[in-house]
Amino acid sequence: MIEIRLVREDRAAVAVALRRRGVDAREVERLFEADRRSREAIGRRDQLRSEVKELSRQVGEARRAGDDERATALSEESRALGDREKQLDADADEAQGEVRRLLLWLPNLPAPDAPDGAGPEDNPVVRRWPGTPRSYRDHQRVPHWESGEALGLLDLERGAKLSGSMFPLYRGSGSRLLRALSAFALDHHAPEYEEIRPPTLVRSETMESTGHLPKFADDAYHVERDDLWAIPTAEVPLTSMHRGDILEEADLPMRLTASTACFRREAGAAGRDTRGLLRVHEFDKVELFAYATAEQAHDVHAEMVRKVDELLVALDLEYRVVDLCTGDLGNSAARTFDFEVYAPGADQWLEVSSVSWFSDYQARRANIRYRPTAGGQPRFVHTLNGSALAWARIWAALVETGRRPDGSIGLPAALERYMGGRLTL
Repeated sequence: MIEIRLVREDRAAVAVALRRRGVDAREVERLFEADRRSREAIGRRDQLRSEVKELSRQVGEARRAGDDERATALSEESRALGDREKQLDADADEAQGEVRRLLLWLPNLPAPDAPDGAGPEDNPVVRRWPGTPRSYRDHQRVPHWESGEALGLLDLERGAKLSGSMFPLYRGSGSRLLRALSAFALDHHAPEYEEIRPPTLVRSETMESTGHLPKFADDAYHVERDDLWAIPTAEVPLTSMHRGDILEEADLPMRLTASTACFRREAGAAGRDTRGLLRVHEFDKVELFAYATAEQAHDVHAEMVRKVDELLVALDLEYRVVDLCTGDLGNSAARTFDFEVYAPGADQWLEVSSVSWFSDYQARRANIRYRPTAGGQPRFVHTLNGSALAWARIWAALVETGRRPDGSIGLPAALERYMGGRLTL
């Protein structure tokens, strides 16, 4: 969440920053007024609490002096004020709760250098690889769902039979390719990034810490009986690994990586292309994550971007990097670079990674701080994460790009050791 102090001290500047994201200035004004009411309620409660404490002291003095009549009168006055204090305490809690609810719904402030724009159409392409666009032959223009079925690598019909549409089932070498990609990426990230295998079902407060709740509950799978959520990304459990903790500055940046299944209902995806692996409810992904200081965050963000670059070059996939404009940023992000690979069979650019800096927005929700080496009060960490990579669309792009005239699939040399020396599907 954004820092309430910023709203108190210069709500006009906060409103200007959030207007870049399409947020109505009245939302900031609502938060300012709710915070004012909250502080007033807390002030009244604390003042009354002080009065009750003083009366209690006077009651004690009166009893010690043997003035029972005065002690009784003061006790009755104290009880009456105590009842009023309880009501004011409830009012203060309600007011503080309203401030928190409003903060949980407001998005992060965009970074000053994030490009302005209303949506995806305004995202500038900052670079491409290779520099000269590739040309593709007819045999590479076959969509992966056709090649995958023909070669026995992908069985969408049986996946739908088991779980419904948009739940893919991989078979044989198609399954091994998925496993190989995760092992390849995890090895590439070692030893700088500590490998974690987190749970894939998490508590509501874990989802809330990253900003996935309460705003995006409809996009997630909820196990109501246990009040657990299937993670949409490993970012969720990795962020909360140190929820409520105070880290040491000497341990930052702290880099983590994880390979997990991810689950997304895609509630807002109605009408979008759902053929093959273009949009699925379950997919495997390797995530990069870091806790950092504000001063370290820029370099860590650039490092994560470089990691994704290296993976895609090693996989020999044509890709481009786009700088997300303010109107397309994720709710918690201050700055994001998306990586999109070109899939010649589907004839689409497919997003395969988002590398984001969240400033201290998530850390405030999760109360994750660090103790400065030079001393002073603990400060909130900055969090960063990036997909490196999400495999469903990478799998699709590899199958389409690597398709040969005879219908077989050639894989990049980087995967040889992970495919048992076999680079043909």
